[in-house]
Formats: sequence, structure tokens, C-alpha cells
Amino acid sequence: MKKLMIAALMMLGTSAAFAGDSEPLKAILKAKTYPEAEQLLKTNLGQLANSEEKAKAYNHLTKLALEKFDKENAIQAANMAAVVAKQPETPYDTLGFYEAAYNATMNGLECMKYDAEPNAKGAVKPKYTENLKMLIANTRMQLVTAGNHYAGLGDQDGVLKYWGTFLDSDDNPIFAASKAQEAQFIGQVAYYSAQFANQAKQYERAEKYADIAMKDEAMREKAQTFKYAMAQRNLKTHEDSVKYVNTIKELYQREPDNEMAFGTLCNMYNELNMNAELKALIDDKLAKDPNNHTAWALKGQSLMNQNTTAENPNWDECIEAFKKAIEIDGTNPVILTYLGYSINSKAAQVNGDRAAQKALYKEAMGYLERAKEIDPNRERANWAYPLYQCYYLVYAASDPRTLEMEKLLKSN
Repeated sequence: MKKLMIAALMMLGTSAAFAGDSEPLKAILKAKTYPEAEQLLKTNLGQLANSEEKAKAYNHLTKLALEKFDKENAIQAANMAAVVAKQPETPYDTLGFYEAAYNATMNGLECMKYDAEPNAKGAVKPKYTENLKMLIANTRMQLVTAGNHYAGLGDQDGVLKYWGTFLDSDDNPIFAASKAQEAQFIGQVAYYSAQFANQAKQYERAEKYADIAMKDEAMREKAQTFKYAMAQRNLKTHEDSVKYVNTIKELYQREPDNEMAFGTLCNMYNELNMNAELKALIDDKLAKDPNNHTAWALKGQSLMNQNTTAENPNWDECIEAFKKAIEIDGTNPVILTYLGYSINSKAAQVNGDRAAQKALYKEAMGYLERAKEIDPNRERANWAYPLYQCYYLVYAASDPRTLEMEKLLKSN
């Protein structure tokens, strides 16, 4: 009896070891086209017996996608040769090529995921991964070209599908060998993907892609500025703002030369009416770097904002700060406009001394005209009204310069 039981167990073991594919898997493997196989896999994924069957099913889908990819890729290669030989080119399915690259990449990654899972005996014995690695690395790289196509169309869904998939798989060790090749463009891809994700209100993705872009030294400053500007726009409560301020403070403490962090922290202190913190921050910056343009500009701006609501404003310190800023860099039309406005405001306080008042308006006029020259369409700075004030009070209402500025203001 014992021998019979052992024999029966052996027979059961043999039967299990040589069990064939499940019926759902057989149906998937019989599919000859990608859409048919994809639909069958979606419908029957939960019916597949184990990870081995899932890996086998996804490998089949990957092969079908690669057939389309290879077909269109071959036509492109032939067309390149035809151009050299001055022969007619063969039309090919560009969008189908991009879709096949995406399908091969996604299904290949799923195949390798299940291929890496332990079998019934607890052993990991990948069957498909080694063969797929190079193939999928190639199709994934084509997602960059696909995303570029959709970026040119302003199609955020297309960009996030192709560039997003490329970036979302960037940390997969399977693609480690591609890092050197990616280095020349991944920063730009990530930066612009972040912008598209932000437009789509997918803020977590936007932040993730901005972080990837920040790893590229050439894109770091732009990506960091974008990331924190995006975060600032999405603040909803005072608690959010305080938390954000602390984040920027930590960044600034780590990177005291980071002008973006300094400027953002100043702006947040200003918005939250944290005037003591703002003054201390700026004074500390100027003590360490007396020729820092940003610090002088922000000092002038903070004093200007305080003066506009003050009962007895003192414009001299504000004007001095703006003048220091333009001595360092006189090309910013916003700072030039703020300086002109501040001098106008000081002039308006003068009583009983027409000559002194006129001299101040003339001084302001010079800065405002420089802002006009730099930014004639007022895309960055609205210099028109303070310049109109200068012309009106220096040259009178009927002067052609005053009338021209009045016409400009009325045309808005």
C-alpha cells in the first residue's frame, strides 16, 4: 500500500510538472494581431495560472508589437538609403511606429516583471528577460522621438504618454546601459514634460519630472525655478504657505548662493507680511554680498510696498536700493519702472518747490524711458502711466509726448 501511495504521488508530481498551458493562455498565444491579443489578455489576466503564464502572455504581446515596430523601422532605414541614392521613398506609418514602440516597451516591462517572480518552487528562473533587454531599450528610446512629435503639436496627452513613459521608467535598472546616451537630452525632456504635466494639473508628475530635470546641470536652474513657482501657485491655505516657506528656507540654508531660493523666500515673506524676517534676510544677504543685484532689487521692492500703505512714507531708502540694483544691472525694465514710480511718488510729496519737484520728475523720466526702450510692448513692465505723469508735469498736457502717452493709455 505504501508503495502504491508513493507511486500515486509520483504520478501526481509528474502530471503537475508537465502540465500544459491554461486555456486562457492558449487563446492569447493563438492571437495573430496585437489588438486581438491585447483584448484577450485584458479579459483573461486574472485567469492565468501563475506568474510564468503571465510572463509568457506579455512576451507574446511584446513580440506582436515588435513585428509592427520592426516593419516600420525597416522602411525608415530603407528610405534613408533611398535619399542617399536619390530614389523614391516608401511611405510608412509614423504614428503606428510610435504606438508600437510604446506597446513593446510597456508589455516588455510587464513581461520582465512577472519573469522575475519566483516559480512554484520558490526559484527565480527568468526565461524572457535577457532576450528582451536590448529590444525594449531600443523601443523605449523611440518614445523620445514620439514625445517630441506630440510636443510640437502641443498635445499634452501624447507628450505625457510617450515622454512620461520614458521618464517613469528611467529608474528601472534594465535601462542602466542607456544612461550615457540619455544624458544629452533627458534634462530637456523632463523639463518640458513637467510643464505639460502641470498644464494637465497632474502636479505630482510635474514635480517628479522637474526633479529629474534638476539632475541635469544645464537644466537645473530652470527646472528648479519652475518647480517652486508651480508649488507656490498651488498654495491654498496659510498652513500651506508656512510649510512652503520652511521648504524654501531649508533649500536656501543648503544652498546660500541659490538666487532662486533667496528671491522666492523674499517674495513669500512679503506676501505673508513677515517684514522683520524679510528685512533680516535681505540685510544678511547684502552683508555677505554687497553687490548682489537681486538683494538690492528686492529691498527696494519691499520698501516700495511698505511705502504705498504707510501714513508717512519715506522714499529715499527705497530709491537708493533701486539705484544700487540698476548700477549692477540696468537692463531690467521692471526695476527701472519701480525706480521711476518711486521717484514720482517722492516728487508728489514736495510742496511749495516747483523746481525741485520738476527735477525729480525729469530724473524719473530718464529711468522710465529706458524701461520703455528695453520693453516697448510692456510685456514685462507697465511703465506707461508713470511716464505719462512725468510728461504731463514736466512738459504740460498739450505736449506731443504727453498726448502720445495718453493715447497709449486709452488704447488699453
